[in-house]
Amino acid sequence: MGRLQKILIPFLGLVLAFCFYSARENFKPEMLKGKRVIVTGASTGIGEQMAYHLAQMGAHVLVTARTEAKLQKVNGGLDMLILNHVGKSYFSYFDGDIRHVQKLLDINFLSYVAMTVSALPMLKQSGGSIVVVSSMAGKVGFPFTVPYSATKFALDGFFSSLRQEFSIQNVNVSITLCILSFIDTENAVRAAADVLLMSPAPKEECALEIIKGGALRQREVYYKYALTKIPLLLRDWAAELLDYLVRQHYHVERPPAA
Repeated sequence: MGRLQKILIPFLGLVLAFCFYSARENFKPEMLKGKRVIVTGASTGIGEQMAYHLAQMGAHVLVTARTEAKLQKVNGGLDMLILNHVGKSYFSYFDGDIRHVQKLLDINFLSYVAMTVSALPMLKQSGGSIVVVSSMAGKVGFPFTVPYSATKFALDGFFSSLRQEFSIQNVNVSITLCILSFIDTENAVRAAADVLLMSPAPKEECALEIIKGGALRQREVYYKYALTKIPLLLRDWAAELLDYLVRQHYHVERPPAA
């Protein structure tokens, strides 16, 4: 009976969470009209789609690079900072390359911190939002993504802790962490499609869900919901089972080449 409870309790929590979030304010595109939004990493993939959606909703969109210096040139205030850029990494067994891990931490983590610090004065003035695009690889250990996963775990730790401090200090800036599954961006499909036994979710829909979550000032966004939220419930109650299920989604007999 004890093991049954461990399985049933998370699913009960899932039902309650669904009912809670369903009752929250509905998203309306007008929420973004006239808002000043910065999107990093918007040249391709999810970032590009977010820029299209925001423009259609009437937002004032600035597409910028991953550097702090670019952000410091922004004049006229800021309502939403969407941190989406990512450094190039391999999809293979960890090869012990510490320099690659350090480089990826600089791009995927430390630049997010630097840009947040630069944007905070403007966001505090506007009561704005920070939207951090992360991944299931930042919540659960997946094979073949060791350096990438490390950077995403770091984002979770930093921004979740910062959110707590904002609450204590009554800082009216929301932080939304976006937990994404396998998305059909060009880079992700090229790296993982032959190894990962699942179909990628559409980047256009993913981009819209990220924007909705930021506009509604949600704590976390899960996309796709069932592929992200349920495994996280299993992580807390049946970690070994989750590890087993994760490995079943890979062509282990033909892993990616180094």
